[in-house]
Amino acid sequence: MPTSISAHVTPVGFADLGLPRPLVDRLARDGINEAFPIQAATLPDSLAGRDVLGRGKTGSGKTYAFALPVIARLAAASTTRQPGRPRALILAPTRELATQIDAALSPLAESMGLRTATIFGGVKPGPQQAALRRGVDIVVACPGRLEDLMRGGHIRLDAVEITVLDEADHMADLGFLPTVRRLLDRTPQRGQRLLFSATLDGAIDVLVRRYLSDPVVHSVDSASSPVTQMTHHVLHVDRDARIHVIADLAAAPGRTVVFTRTKHGAKALARQLNARGVSAVELHGNLSQGARTRNLASFSDGTATTLVATDIAARGIHVDDVGLVLHADPPVEHKAYLHRSGRTARAGADGTVVTLMLDAQVRDVRDLTRKAGIKPQLTKAGPDHPILQLIAPGERTYAAKVAGGAEMAGGTGASNGGKAVRQPRTQGQRRSQGQPRSQGQPRSQGQRQGQRQGQGRPQAQRQGQPGSRSGSNAGTHGHSAANFSSRARVR
Repeated sequence: MPTSISAHVTPVGFADLGLPRPLVDRLARDGINEAFPIQAATLPDSLAGRDVLGRGKTGSGKTYAFALPVIARLAAASTTRQPGRPRALILAPTRELATQIDAALSPLAESMGLRTATIFGGVKPGPQQAALRRGVDIVVACPGRLEDLMRGGHIRLDAVEITVLDEADHMADLGFLPTVRRLLDRTPQRGQRLLFSATLDGAIDVLVRRYLSDPVVHSVDSASSPVTQMTHHVLHVDRDARIHVIADLAAAPGRTVVFTRTKHGAKALARQLNARGVSAVELHGNLSQGARTRNLASFSDGTATTLVATDIAARGIHVDDVGLVLHADPPVEHKAYLHRSGRTARAGADGTVVTLMLDAQVRDVRDLTRKAGIKPQLTKAGPDHPILQLIAPGERTYAAKVAGGAEMAGGTGASNGGKAVRQPRTQGQRRSQGQPRSQGQPRSQGQRQGQRQGQGRPQAQRQGQPGSRSGSNAGTHGHSAANFSSRARVR
């Protein structure tokens, strides 16, 4: 199997990689002019029609690495759009990821005269069936609902020219591979296949051997290496101090993603944070699709500054400017640690990762960090420990309850002992590459519980690289509260 190791790729423009000029110009209007390493490595082969196996960390730019060649090749093809017979299929493991792939894909596809549609469960199938009847060029789908629609005769895969598997390792973790194989068996063998994953293990090898023909392998990092821009901390805490430490870190300026192992744990922790005045929303499998969409939108546009999520739900999260990832419950294995931690330090930005460790978890956390290849700073910490300010500097902001149940901005900062006002950071913000801010999002749980009044929506910027942290300490949490985008975004 040919292999191309692409650890260091010189910055290059999209036109030099062979993208058609209209697509290059459309990217340039969004401020996207240079390819990320995984894009620069894979585009020449994928545009030429070869099967490609791409490995890159979360946030490395895999979405555009497969979206751009799909659009370019379909636009240049002589085939036409037909009802119920898409020309390209992109498979994703979660609803959130499918939605966000389409958010990045659809504006570019539309500029080239192509139609897209998303297919996933948790919503009524009628609109999806109607879109298929009208005819679409590219379908972005989760395996389960797609197979249901295929069995119902609403879609056929015999006209698919390009098939993409995104987050293939996560699909394997979720047990989707039997369904994925059944779907791939319905696509033409002569079609092009692109597989992108953060890790390439035994389960992925099965797909590669069965469905990819003489693929080119591109990797922008080692199979399990941690992101070098991350600063890792382990805080050894008492059980009673755990919620106080979480609330203190989450109340610091900027956006935080907190991970729990269970859906019940995510719901309970989000409720506890809101009760303490930290604007938090939850994301887990027990929520309806509407609630998941509203909560993710609330976190993306900055209405809620903390997202409490489970592993499965969070694998679809692509949000810029997340400066702190907090493992309230340590993950079971190191791959989950790396995937969770990948919500920060995206696209070359810095980020901080904190793992809370109880007495009974010392051995497990030690083994976890060793297998993940990281050497975290270990601190025995309580609610008032100075390490909390080092990790997440800035005044803490809480929503204070007043008479009549109303809420007001400000409150007593746990680390500062005075009234705190969240101060947006304005230095060191990175160029973004983006989509316009969505309007009219319904109110989420984070807006109903613990929201500060008088806080307007921050102005959206273009999509792309997350804002870098300010200050001289490389392990800090400082990141822009004013640079929030109204959409979760991928590149």
